Amino acid sequence: MKIRKLALLLSALCAASGALADITVGVTLSATGPGATLGIPEKNTFALLPNTIAGEKVKWVVLDDASDPTAAVKNVRKMIGEDKADVLIGSSLTPASMAVLEVAAESKMAQIAMAPMPPAGDKTRWLFITPQNFGLMGAALAEHMAANGVKTIGFIGYADSYGEIWLKAMQGVAEAKGIRIVATERYQRADTSVAGQAIKLLAANPDAVFVAGSGTPAVLPQATLVERGYKGRIYQSHGVANRDFLRVGGKNVEGTIFPVGPMLLAEQLPDSHPSKKPALDYIKLYESAHGANSRNTFGGHAYDAYLLLTRAVPVALKKAKPGTAEFRVALRDALENVKELPGVHGVFNMTPTDHNGFDARAAIMVRIENGEWKLLK
Repeated sequence: MKIRKLALLLSALCAASGALADITVGVTLSATGPGATLGIPEKNTFALLPNTIAGEKVKWVVLDDASDPTAAVKNVRKMIGEDKADVLIGSSLTPASMAVLEVAAESKMAQIAMAPMPPAGDKTRWLFITPQNFGLMGAALAEHMAANGVKTIGFIGYADSYGEIWLKAMQGVAEAKGIRIVATERYQRADTSVAGQAIKLLAANPDAVFVAGSGTPAVLPQATLVERGYKGRIYQSHGVANRDFLRVGGKNVEGTIFPVGPMLLAEQLPDSHPSKKPALDYIKLYESAHGANSRNTFGGHAYDAYLLLTRAVPVALKKAKPGTAEFRVALRDALENVKELPGVHGVFNMTPTDHNGFDARAAIMVRIENGEWKLLK
């Protein structure tokens, strides 16, 4: 009995001192629903990550939000209330990520989003983003368009915040290059036909069409345009950089041009590119578990979230213990001060006004040729 009481006392003392506190990372992602082609490789990536960072045990709590913002909020509230999360990662889609931010800001907890996000006012303090922002990728697109004689473009994108962010980005970068947007159309992620939108785009006769979609739902507008005889260039966003898009699109997506992060074509990068090594490390980790050519841009966004934590956690641990409000704030502050961190999609240089931190090194242009991605020189 005395031994048992002593053990309980020691356990209580250790818990009080924080010696047994784990770092809890709450992850909500879209493993099912329209965003599944993004969320599945992200989920696969988290399953491969170490269970320690800076010598401290890490508990990865990963839940599926089924591509639904309401479910994403439910997930993160559970993670905060029951699992005592220290930081949130997610979600896979922009609308769900925006919903998570409301809870993150309310809880004064850092959120690392794996989807592009619009400006969020005061809430931006708690938000960090691993995908390249649309302005950066849009500039790469507009530069390629201008260099190849494109004067007019048609736009078709999701009828949600993702599509709206892309439209605003393309309006800005296109105008700067003297390119006019002559038609603007929208569609839903779950639509099975965009015939009406395609007819309007064809009637405007643009030199090129830009599709602002992600994953396999981005195939539909392009396939419809090709099948109806459109002969101009078709551009997509970095949201289509996965093999499911190639598989579903088939011949209809041949010739597509889009910007991607360095990871997708790491072997084709010069050795001097700072993202080449971390990208090859991630590819080896992922493809050892899931097979050759299973690499995925979206899994890379998850891995970059992990890399950010490997830099920020040691700094935060010097100021507070996991499981406390002080640690959560210290972790946020540490993320904001990450400098020259090579990720698989670019180099992070965070500032108080830039919580993405990428520069031109995060965007390379590729073309789909014979069902594969080819780096454009």
